[in-house]
Amino acid sequence: MKAGVLYSGGKDSTLAAVLLSRDYEVELITFVFDPTRTLPFIEAAAKAAGFPWKKQAFAPGFLDDVISRIVTDGHPANAINEIHRRSLYALAQEYEVVADGARRDDRVPMRTQSEVQSFEMMYGVSYMRPLLGIGKKEVLRLCERSFDIACGETGSLPNGDFESEIRAEMVRRGIDFVPLFPKNHKQSLIIRKKLAINYEQTYQKP
Repeated sequence: MKAGVLYSGGKDSTLAAVLLSRDYEVELITFVFDPTRTLPFIEAAAKAAGFPWKKQAFAPGFLDDVISRIVTDGHPANAINEIHRRSLYALAQEYEVVADGARRDDRVPMRTQSEVQSFEMMYGVSYMRPLLGIGKKEVLRLCERSFDIACGETGSLPNGDFESEIRAEMVRRGIDFVPLFPKNHKQSLIIRKKLAINYEQTYQKP
């Protein structure tokens, strides 16, 4: 059975995909607002993780709604949750199992238990969150065992995080996004898979 996993190219969604791959045929999907946007670094991250990847665009005009919501609210939380919700609903049109890299200590995006139950019943899908019981520190430790990872502030890495595309469009429109987004928001990007070491051959006696 196939599982569609929301993919940003970072450590959380990559580790979620790896954990799910034991039981499902995993496919990675990155959502964008601009269908012409190219994502070579995310495609490379998916390749390093060993899973098929594709890009999918939101409906035209959605980015306008997102930016308007952020400006009105004075913060991005509600808009990011709506983006996440629409992403899951889009995946539910194609996959029986949909998943993401939501961690135990994430606040946004995050679906409530009642939202999850409603979503699964409405679309007849299973919503998997394999990292929900795992904290940030352990996610990083587990992911670093298999991959080289770059970390940095939002906007400094070419990953598939929604905020980067939103911020870029705000700049284009002359909107100051700095007071609207939290400071010191870290992101990650999978760079390459670490080479496996054959310790028996390495330490074989002459």
